[in-house]
This record gives sequence, structure tokens and C-alpha cells, in this order.
Amino acid sequence: MSQHEVVAVRRNAEGSIVEFKLSSGEVVDYIRAQEMVSNGEIKHLQLFKGRDHEQHIRSVPDGIEENNLDQLPTF
Repeated sequence: MSQHEVVAVRRNAEGSIVEFKLSSGEVVDYIRAQEMVSNGEIKHLQLFKGRDHEQHIRSVPDGIEENNLDQLPTF
């Protein structure tokens, strides 16, 4: 199974990420991205439980700023 990488993100008016553009060119919504992260299909991302007790996506803390979600371009 090959892993995708996130190359860009789309944010809503509040600044929250709502879609991810993958290295394959595919665009997935947040729910699909959560499933893909859970299945190990996207590199450099992990799930965590937020204060709201919901699952959220974040970058793996690997010390590489370029692959952090906040550093990626928008589309």
C-alpha cells in the first residue's frame, strides 16, 4: 500500500482545515482524511482526541516544519 502526502489544505472562514489535497491530486474532505490517517494511508499525520472529545488530525511532531499542516499552501 502506498502512502499519500498532503500537499495543500483548504480552510473554512474560521480557519479550520476542511479539505486536504493529496500528492496524487485527489482532494478529500476531513472525514475521509481521518479514515485514511487511521488506515495508515497518509504520511506525516496522526489522529488525536481533542478537548471536545472528538478525533482530530495533526502533523506528526517530527521536527520538520515543511510538512506541518500550518505550513502547507492553501488551494
